[in-house]
Amino acid sequence: MPRRTHRAHAVVTGAGSGIGRAFATELARRDGRVVCADIDPGTAEDTAAGIRSRGGEAVAAGCDVASAADVDALAEKARAWLGREPNLVVNNAGVGAGGRVVGDTPLTDWQRTLGVNLWGVVHGCHTFVPALRRARAGGVINVASAAGFAAAPRMAAYNVSKAGVVSLSETLAAELSGTGVAVTVLCPTLVRTNIFGGDLVDAAAGSLARRVAGAVGFSPERVARMTLDACDRGRLYVVPQPDALLLWHAKRLLPTPYARMAGVLGRFVPGPRDKEA
Repeated sequence: MPRRTHRAHAVVTGAGSGIGRAFATELARRDGRVVCADIDPGTAEDTAAGIRSRGGEAVAAGCDVASAADVDALAEKARAWLGREPNLVVNNAGVGAGGRVVGDTPLTDWQRTLGVNLWGVVHGCHTFVPALRRARAGGVINVASAAGFAAAPRMAAYNVSKAGVVSLSETLAAELSGTGVAVTVLCPTLVRTNIFGGDLVDAAAGSLARRVAGAVGFSPERVARMTLDACDRGRLYVVPQPDALLLWHAKRLLPTPYARMAGVLGRFVPGPRDKEA
């Protein structure tokens, strides 16, 4: 089995916290050299400093993945620091969004959500994949979500962004088939991170999600380990939690009843319209 995630020359976006920090830390534990990128350079440096304090090799970089120019600059910095092209790219940076129905969700929320969650991954693949294709080795890990196939109400912008990441990953896997480059897409449900507190998430809906994640969600460290192991095995999909797998199969086997069930459950999710009613 190829050990792509061991001794990797890696770039991780959204590495300042949550799953991104867990990816960066675990890659360093596997003797990798890691470029820790985040829109907040301070949190990126916190992650890199934590890795260095344990004897690992890491550098921080500020990067807004919604900007193609920023991702190109990240690639330049990575090449300069690594002394070579990265052979593992983790497109993880993302924002949470939810709580409003379609039509009430501001278009600015749509634009920002798609800009980071979808275009950020597009930019990462566009910038880093050509070198991987030429090398005929390495891996790409794109972080999507079970939201990409679950289509929960009041989460349209987030759902669409993550569905796009799943489709992009599937297409990329087909294009890179036979090259030795693995493509893995992560589709978790609730993970214990700070994504529920973003300014695009309705406060009541975010509070509920945070409580549920605290009770039943996986830790980011567990999710990162599972995903990296799957990349080593050449697996395309990582659907780590039992509830995510249940949604995955239910959507495919019973699509129409699934949509009706999701609609019923969506009525219990708090949101601005409920407050006004």
